[in-house]
Amino acid sequence: MATMTAEVISIPRAALHEQVAQRLRQMLVEGRIAPGAKLNERELAELLNVSRTPLREGIKMLAAEGLVELLPNRGAIAVSLSEADVLNTFEVMAGLEAQAGELAAERITPAELAEIQAMQFEMMAAYTRGDLSAYYAINSRIHTAISAAAKNPVLTTVYKQVNARLQALRFRSNQDGEKWKRAVKEHEKMVEALSAHDGAAMREVLLTHLRNKRDVVLEQLREAGKSQRGNAA
Repeated sequence: MATMTAEVISIPRAALHEQVAQRLRQMLVEGRIAPGAKLNERELAELLNVSRTPLREGIKMLAAEGLVELLPNRGAIAVSLSEADVLNTFEVMAGLEAQAGELAAERITPAELAEIQAMQFEMMAAYTRGDLSAYYAINSRIHTAISAAAKNPVLTTVYKQVNARLQALRFRSNQDGEKWKRAVKEHEKMVEALSAHDGAAMREVLLTHLRNKRDVVLEQLREAGKSQRGNAA
């Protein structure tokens, strides 16, 4: 009777569709795929050097996250949020981040705090270099780590779902120098509140952080709308 050896079952590309989803997610967040744009499967397959199957699976993952919309007979479209969508989503996000931050300040372990402090140091280096892409990637990891430190799996799951809708907008909100500098200061206050295990201070800084993000995003959306109307005139 033949036996199956473990060596035969080697699947280095097992999570290929997840890798594709991550690459597409970054392109959407950084605006390389514009809001409202159609995802051209042929071009993306060539760009990412993958076949259509993992590409489509990756696109389905992003659709589940709310980053793209699957339209009958039209394929996938990058989601474009209206002003009302932004207001509603930030309203929920502010509550989730504040709750997560407060719980994290109370429950964070020394190891988790040390990891967030290390990421903060790394993020500041990216800020000093003016590397927005690297800064944002680390920034996102810090917010995720704060959510995880709250040790409430229901809160973490909902946080991920809602935050996915705002990734591209949060990235663009740091493209203004002064506003980016303000966001960095707010992150420094977050680490201070976590280090002091001050839940009230953590809640307040995160509410302020999200309100400021919301205002910047709305300002950018309105400016983009004016520009489009001006071009159409």
